[in-house]
Amino acid sequence: MERTTCCVVGGGPAGMMLGLLLARAGIEVTVLEKHRDFLRDFRGDTVHPSTLRLLDELGLGEQFAKLPFRKMREMRMQIGDATVVAADLRHIPGRHRYIAMVPQWDFLNLLAAAAAREPSFTLRMCTEVTGLRTAGGRVTGVRYVDEDGSPGEMAAALTVGCDGRHSVVRREAGLRPREFEVPMDVWHVRVPTRFDSVKDGRVFAKFVNGQAAVTMDRVDYYQTSYLIKKGQDKELRANDIQWFRDRLGALFGWDPQVTAAIRSWGDVKLLEVSMGRLPRWYRPGLLCIGDAAHTMSPVGGVGVNLAVQDAVAAARILAEPLRRGVVDVDDLARVQKRRWLPMAVTQQSQRGEHEMLLRPALDGTLDGDRLPAPIRALRRIPALRTVTGYLGGVGVRPERAPEFARA
Repeated sequence: MERTTCCVVGGGPAGMMLGLLLARAGIEVTVLEKHRDFLRDFRGDTVHPSTLRLLDELGLGEQFAKLPFRKMREMRMQIGDATVVAADLRHIPGRHRYIAMVPQWDFLNLLAAAAAREPSFTLRMCTEVTGLRTAGGRVTGVRYVDEDGSPGEMAAALTVGCDGRHSVVRREAGLRPREFEVPMDVWHVRVPTRFDSVKDGRVFAKFVNGQAAVTMDRVDYYQTSYLIKKGQDKELRANDIQWFRDRLGALFGWDPQVTAAIRSWGDVKLLEVSMGRLPRWYRPGLLCIGDAAHTMSPVGGVGVNLAVQDAVAAARILAEPLRRGVVDVDDLARVQKRRWLPMAVTQQSQRGEHEMLLRPALDGTLDGDRLPAPIRALRRIPALRTVTGYLGGVGVRPERAPEFARA
């Protein structure tokens, strides 16, 4: 029987950040990640100003700055013939007035390398958690299978589920999320950067003629998210791939040579969008954070930022109980209480954007001549763009690095 003080399930942004912070507190922590590496396409690739500040506080800012990334300073939308700056980060307070568009695997590798320098940290790749150990109603660790398919068990004073929107930990713990209706699913696709219509650190969204899409400059390609009505993926894929090339090309003004890079439907990856939250994030011996506790819409790309801040709050609150070796339910409740407001405010904002922009856009009723009142206000009052930039880039109740984790 293997043992650790804190078993973190999932090596995404929340799991790796939590592992690093707890290790710097001198706590024995083991992160279990089911994949062989972090190389997976179309994950959340936005690192927000509050996370960039956190990296500075952890002594990792200079290393992060050496990674290849684009700086996103504003978000623009075209609705019909009208262009709107939806968010502007150039005037927000702080050193980092941009969102870094960086491949998530680079960000995770940076955290993993920093954590590996701590003697109490262990990262186990190719280790898939299949269930929970329990005793007397308390979670006491996990069951897993390793790379060879051999079963194993790990005992832990605390198990933290950071395993995403399809969390095994959440399911096995019997925690059931409250789900919210969403109007869309998303197709993710790459196209080469043979044009410059969205250069200079911008993210550009288009809502035109019943189509909705967002494209982001990723140095040598544009990562494009094309929205479809919820549940229509199978029906739409019955079309020839040229149908999609033509629609995407017409939307962004891309010539056939560019869209020809989409060779088949195999290049178009589906994200089945879901959105929900657990009424309670914990039970004795177990805590869920990040997408395991609150599944976010892709709107605004805020999921990574929220997950990282969940991890910071959890590390600050739980470090001392973990040093003692006993984490009470009241300690876990403090984490949820701390992070509930920013999560709830963000989800409410996303739901508002769904109904104000995305549903009408997909229904073909969003019109540049009759813009929603909040969008008209953004056009008239430039200062509001800084407010939206701050809320999207920094957020409600940003977390600072605990003193024990600072470089």
